[in-house]
Amino acid sequence: MRLGSKFKILKSKRFFYALSLAVAFLIGTFDLTIAETSTAKHYTELQFAPLPEIKLPKYERFRLQNGMVVYLAEDHELPSVNGAALVRTGARWEPADKVGLADVVGTVMRTGGTKKHSPDELNEMLEQRAASVETSIGDTTGSASFEALSENIEMVFGLFAEVLREPVFAQEKLDMAKNQFKDSIARRNDDPDSIADREFLKLIYGKDSPYSRTAEYATVNRITREDLLNFYQQYFYPNNIILGITGDFETSKMRSLIQAKLGDWQAKPNITKPQLPQVSPANTGGVFFVSQPQLTQSIVRMGHLDGQIESPDYGALSVMNQVLNGLGGRLFNELRSRQGLAYDVEASWNPNYDYPGVFVANGKTRSEATVQFIKALQIEIKRIQEQRVTPAELALAKESTLNSFVFGFQYPAQTLSRLMIYEYYGYPRDFLFRAQKAVAATTAADVQRVAQQYLKPNNMVTLVVGNQTAIQPPLTQLATQVTPIDITIPGS
Repeated sequence: MRLGSKFKILKSKRFFYALSLAVAFLIGTFDLTIAETSTAKHYTELQFAPLPEIKLPKYERFRLQNGMVVYLAEDHELPSVNGAALVRTGARWEPADKVGLADVVGTVMRTGGTKKHSPDELNEMLEQRAASVETSIGDTTGSASFEALSENIEMVFGLFAEVLREPVFAQEKLDMAKNQFKDSIARRNDDPDSIADREFLKLIYGKDSPYSRTAEYATVNRITREDLLNFYQQYFYPNNIILGITGDFETSKMRSLIQAKLGDWQAKPNITKPQLPQVSPANTGGVFFVSQPQLTQSIVRMGHLDGQIESPDYGALSVMNQVLNGLGGRLFNELRSRQGLAYDVEASWNPNYDYPGVFVANGKTRSEATVQFIKALQIEIKRIQEQRVTPAELALAKESTLNSFVFGFQYPAQTLSRLMIYEYYGYPRDFLFRAQKAVAATTAADVQRVAQQYLKPNNMVTLVVGNQTAIQPPLTQLATQVTPIDITIPGS
């Protein structure tokens, strides 16, 4: 996670534009409510106009001679330009004894300044122009981004290119980042939801997996400036980057600017994609417990290792998710509305692009209702396997899923970002449209089939974070053995 990274508002006009959209939406909703009040008695009776067809905006894709892939899409609605670079790197490839290295590289790459500008100079130049340049490295990607007013694009893009090409990783900024990281380690048990998410992933992937391991004081203390330089030099090359830019510019001029600032960056010959870490389930069942005696409610995570987005059943699984979740979904209707067990409950297949994701059912419930809540979740997961969804459920789920595609492609920046992600992970450019067709073609039999094939209710890991004394009946009603999890921070 990026330490303290936030995008800035470029200009008050953008705020008022967003505000006007919100007001227009509220007015439209109010008018709709008035129009429907006399006839509609339930949310299922509301009628809405069909959403517009998804259309890709006009964009240009090209490759520099040094191998960098570039996407450009003009959008003259606001006088600003936004850009982002995806770098083929990630924390999953950092050394196991230096967990946190990638995160620190992503932080200090920006905060540490460049060969031409000190950190303070860089900050001042950007702040004076209401611009930003940010960098970060997550589990599977590295990124660098910028925002600028159109009138300042040449200077801001030049600073963006400097950060990409010439970071110096100043020692004092490295020390500051490490201290901030250690502060976050010290506070990591303050939020029960964060505890549940963190420990659940460890139970699914294993505590030593790159997809669930956590940084400790010892691993952060081992990180040196030389480590940052080596990590940067291993991955940050133009032929390992996809750059996308949208906004108020002329494509021909933007191409010239990119060529001027990045065209002479030397490629790394024979660059190869690192081998992906192996993934296997760490547990295929069991009940686990984290004691938090101050809580008056239990936080529950249940699930198992699951698949990837490239699954041929992606469309049907997306519909299955919608049947279970959302307003009018089975979990909302049964566990919240009918039984009153939870305010927040959901269960969904959550795939990743290039490694297995998880199926997870989760929610919060009163301490004394914990066992009942878990059993009710299990029943609903089995029910979607055993009983076909009704025609009404299927129609609502398909419509909601198809509508969600549209809202993810309202602006050119959203579409360009999706195209870049597809290319980054090796997906076809028309993956979205394939997924749309698969959703539209999904039948009730398909939903039942994928539920039976992919969901494993008898092999789910169950994690509860809560007050053991208040959980009555006890968790031993779910399993004869309940395994406690120690979340003590090593070295604290």
